[in-house]
Amino acid sequence: MKAVLPGDPPGGRRAAAVWGIGVSVYFVAVIFRTSLGVAGLDAADRFDVNASALSTFSILQLLVYAGMQIPVGLLVDRLGTKKVLTIGVVLFTAGQLGFAFSPSYGMALASRALLGCGDAMTFISVLRLGGRWFPARRGPLIAQLAGLAGMAGNLVSTLVLARLLHGVGWTAAFAGSAAAGVVVLVLLLLFLKDHPEGHEPEPLPHLGAAYVRRQIAASWREPGTRLGLWVHFTTQFPAMVFLLLWGMPFLVEAQGLSRATAGELLTLVVLSNMVVGLVYGQVVARHHGARLPLALGTVGATAALWATTLAWPGDTAPMWLLVVLCAVLGACGPASMLGFDFARPANPPERQGTASGITNMGGFVASMTTLFAIGVLLDATGDDYAIAFSAVFVLQALGVSQILRLRKRAARRERERLVASRVETVHVPA
Repeated sequence: MKAVLPGDPPGGRRAAAVWGIGVSVYFVAVIFRTSLGVAGLDAADRFDVNASALSTFSILQLLVYAGMQIPVGLLVDRLGTKKVLTIGVVLFTAGQLGFAFSPSYGMALASRALLGCGDAMTFISVLRLGGRWFPARRGPLIAQLAGLAGMAGNLVSTLVLARLLHGVGWTAAFAGSAAAGVVVLVLLLLFLKDHPEGHEPEPLPHLGAAYVRRQIAASWREPGTRLGLWVHFTTQFPAMVFLLLWGMPFLVEAQGLSRATAGELLTLVVLSNMVVGLVYGQVVARHHGARLPLALGTVGATAALWATTLAWPGDTAPMWLLVVLCAVLGACGPASMLGFDFARPANPPERQGTASGITNMGGFVASMTTLFAIGVLLDATGDDYAIAFSAVFVLQALGVSQILRLRKRAARRERERLVASRVETVHVPA
């Protein structure tokens, strides 16, 4: 005898193929999202801006991304994955093209905002797609694999786009990369389905603003949703800030490395992320109680390595320490995915998109805040990176305090839901 959850989707090869199309959309979105990380110094020269203005590119992009998370979650719950992903692909491809041809700083800002809007529609949709096509027990691994695909996109940005940028120039590199958006749009329109046959979700009534308020309020009332948000907030942003904008300037200007060597260290962050993501996904799938220790352990290790690097005597840190720092930063992305493993069991299927949207806001709000703080502090201190990057510790302290405050309530509520679900479990012959 084995327990089967009512309505649990079957998984299998077809599920992997359909989900793979959704993941390919997210993969391309991350390439576009992180493209500025390898072009930050070039953008500063092209648009003749200082550190604060340069950080505004990423801040605006993340502001739009974070602000869209709850609306996107509601849209996914209401419209389904395919429609939301289609809108997202059109928007982020248009944003990448606009960035390629922007003649001014203002136009470039508008293009990054458009890109951020489209990017915001991808990850929650991919999580929802996985939940519709795979059994619930696969949830943690599926989420980590989605994050792994995102890191692969970051790797492409770091290795391929960086070379294109310095080989064929700004316009050709960004406009050429936009072709990937067209490719995934065609795949999406031709082959993606929201759910397997026989697993159609219950239709949601059209209740307008009342429905929206109820979805958000019900998700937020769950301690697991709030704990997921704060786990995502605390774990994701150190690596996001490093990869999205400030890693290259820090390694080149503060540590005296060549762009090629700095690029290799950024690549190490991405490769470490991919390896750690597979490990975390397997560990959590087998030992659900490992979620919080993994998250807090990642925060502690990240804080310790940053403190050691910034406080190292002399003008620069040794290469071995920078290598260890980048390897540890690679754990931040997989640790942030654990936030969804707190929000997912706290909410029923009809609220999964909304709850994921709330959770996904966390890391991007933290990243946006830190990007801004580092830019302002660099301008205020004459490019003192040690002072500027100390902003990381403030955000980590805030996040850890909230995680510790919510952890017991979330665990108690999750146990109550588990007991209730066991009562409803259907037993069928093995």
